Amino acid sequence: MKGVKVKSPLRDALSSLSPFVWRTFYFSIVVNILVLAPSAYMMEVYDRVVNSRSHNTLLMLTLLVVGCYMLLEALEWVRRQIMHNAGLELDKQLRKSVFETIFTARLLNLPAGGAQALRDLKAIREFLPSQALLAAVDTPLALLILIILFLMSPSLGWFAVAGAVVQFGIGFFNERRIREPLLAANKSSMAAQTYADGVIRNAQVIESMGMLSHIHKRWMERQHEFLVQQAEASDHAGTNSALSKLVQSLLSSLLLGMGCWLTLKGEIGGSGMIVASILGGRVIAPLVQIIGNWRQVESVLDAYNRLEALLRELPLPVKGMPLPPPTGALSVEGVIAGAPRNPVQILKGVTFRVAASGSLAIVGPSASGKTTLARLLVGIWPAMQGKVRLDGNDVYLWDKEELGRYVGYLPQNVELFEGTIAENIARFGVPDADKVSAACKMVGLDALITQLPKGYETQIGDDGAALSGGERQRVALARAVYDMPKFVVLDEPNASLDEAGDIALLNAVKLLRANGSTVIVITHRLNILGAIEHMLVLVDGQVQRFGTCKEVMDALQSPPPVQPSQAQNPAPKPKPQA
Repeated sequence: MKGVKVKSPLRDALSSLSPFVWRTFYFSIVVNILVLAPSAYMMEVYDRVVNSRSHNTLLMLTLLVVGCYMLLEALEWVRRQIMHNAGLELDKQLRKSVFETIFTARLLNLPAGGAQALRDLKAIREFLPSQALLAAVDTPLALLILIILFLMSPSLGWFAVAGAVVQFGIGFFNERRIREPLLAANKSSMAAQTYADGVIRNAQVIESMGMLSHIHKRWMERQHEFLVQQAEASDHAGTNSALSKLVQSLLSSLLLGMGCWLTLKGEIGGSGMIVASILGGRVIAPLVQIIGNWRQVESVLDAYNRLEALLRELPLPVKGMPLPPPTGALSVEGVIAGAPRNPVQILKGVTFRVAASGSLAIVGPSASGKTTLARLLVGIWPAMQGKVRLDGNDVYLWDKEELGRYVGYLPQNVELFEGTIAENIARFGVPDADKVSAACKMVGLDALITQLPKGYETQIGDDGAALSGGERQRVALARAVYDMPKFVVLDEPNASLDEAGDIALLNAVKLLRANGSTVIVITHRLNILGAIEHMLVLVDGQVQRFGTCKEVMDALQSPPPVQPSQAQNPAPKPKPQA
């Protein structure tokens, strides 16, 4: 039985570029013919002009070869432009899927969930109009020149074939020697860059506690490892490139000598020996260019393999039929879950229901699984077993572009984006001024807005760097309640709020409930319970208690039942201390 063929978006996109490649190939035929113009000019000058001593013939031949040079450069530009357009077409086909795949990988905590895939796509796109690829297109056309050498003399042809075989051998061993150190250097470079990005994000902590020298030392260790491996790859590549150029120069000179020997024997004309030298160099010129740019070739092959593996590992989901807007009825059915791609179970059989327009507070000690549960409720993480359903539909499989407008989510770690306050609150759609204003009033952010010179159009910087912790949390909270979503999940919404912020949060929850929204609040601070109907206590990934807030609080505050053995043998009372 044949295995199922896995669809490859990258391979399909590259296959669709075949019309560009064929057009480039047709132009390359003309280019490779025009490359012979200097040789033809030399032959005509030696054989025709020198013998006839005609100035007019020399002038016309010179004008003709100048025209050929100009046409040659124009066609070189045209075929580079064709492949540049091919790169733009590749980017157009893949950029959306690559971006969404990176986003999915980030949600699943995969190492590929970073900007490397975008850099890989850029490397492939920029390789298409490169000299190395155009040389690869020219390689089959080198056979044309080889045929001309054979027509001039079989000895010249076989000598050129021998040179091409030597060049191929250099390229083969070059690939064997450079691949591993270059691959290791690329990995070390990515590791050093990732570490540097993390250092920059935590600059305040590093500066305040004098950690810079130690952090710099650790970064330098990674950078040094990258530089050593890159130097090794460069040494191999440089050695082989120099050897390749040496073979090309030797071949041209040896063909000149062989042409002279054949001329002395009377097998070819006097100008044939010079032409043979030039043509012999053109036979192996594509191979020389490819070997000279082998580092770029290896880098793009590495980028191709990484991008291909990522797109095949995380195919984009097929969109199903549109679903009706949710009412907010939540059902969690025997959920066992943990971090994606991690076998450790964080949630262990969690089951509960919340009716539409209902409210629930989830409390529990640290590391009990509350944040994991929040991520499952909004469909960020999948469950190992069980389902999280909203109106009977699996939240994880629901198209988020369709569902997102009905969901409000405030993560434990507030994440804002570069842009204006209005853009962040409106989720970077077209801001509705009335809805943005209403969301700000709900969370008590309107007082801050009036103090800002540009109001809602104030730029907040990367990750809201221009705002304080409490202001960032209020902006994120306003984003969560924007347009009164039907299902709202707030993870530690009052962690950075002051007393006024707590009051605003309490009023926001009440307004959401009055508007018919289902509200789930994860919290350690119980003052929010005044606006919540039900309460769930989560301990070690399991539901310990569930019911109305009054029932759960009464159960938690009541003393544990006295065991019979303790009643019969009461513990002695401690003596008072002096």
